[in-house]
Amino acid sequence: MSDTQFLETANGRRIAYVKTEGTGPTILFLSGLKSDMEGTKAVALEAWAKAEGRAFLRFDYSGHGQSSGQFTDGSIGDWHEDTLAVVDMLIDGPVLVVGSSMGGWQSLLLSRARPGRVIGLVTIAAAPDFTEDGYWASFTDDQKAELEREGSVSIPSEYDEDYIITKRLIEDGRDHLVLRSPLTLDMPVRFLQGTEDTAVSTAQAVRLLEHVDGDDIRLTLVKGADHRFSDEECLRTIQKMVKVVLARG
Repeated sequence: MSDTQFLETANGRRIAYVKTEGTGPTILFLSGLKSDMEGTKAVALEAWAKAEGRAFLRFDYSGHGQSSGQFTDGSIGDWHEDTLAVVDMLIDGPVLVVGSSMGGWQSLLLSRARPGRVIGLVTIAAAPDFTEDGYWASFTDDQKAELEREGSVSIPSEYDEDYIITKRLIEDGRDHLVLRSPLTLDMPVRFLQGTEDTAVSTAQAVRLLEHVDGDDIRLTLVKGADHRFSDEECLRTIQKMVKVVLARG
């Protein structure tokens, strides 16, 4: 087990991370909403990177895992700031980003903010703009009224305890949407999507594919895979796509 270290950011957050030294580019794993760096995909990809002698970094956003803060205080913009701090302060040279679910949204934000650093991208059930197109779009009038009145609303989750969705999360999400304006990815990009994913549909994956511009962008649908995308075959698929992107980057 690698030792967890902590990064003190300019915003006063304490970000937990595990860094593996090796040859570059550094593979950076970005977790999903309410997930952390101890998740199956992050740990499995780290083990693969170690075996390959590759540099690798996984971390917890603020309000997640071992990092400081409360989840309900966070937002897409906060977690984007955490990601930028990790890249700017902990990683030298180029970065290959692997983003899962909300981490897929974060990977797109990172690619847009640091185009000179990100040389390749692999996403797993990427969920860009989900605060608007998922949560807000599905809220009833009563839920929207509760959000305005109470500042938050509780929604059920099949993975954990109910999610507390805050008004700030929704409003801040609108400042970080990526599907409403042109998005060019001048790098090899591989989107992975399971056909049995109940959180992110194949239609959403196709929408993302059609929205982005770039010369080397592919979407792979894995029949039967769910949102976790973490059985042995899915893990091997992630590794395969990382190798493809490394070879083409």
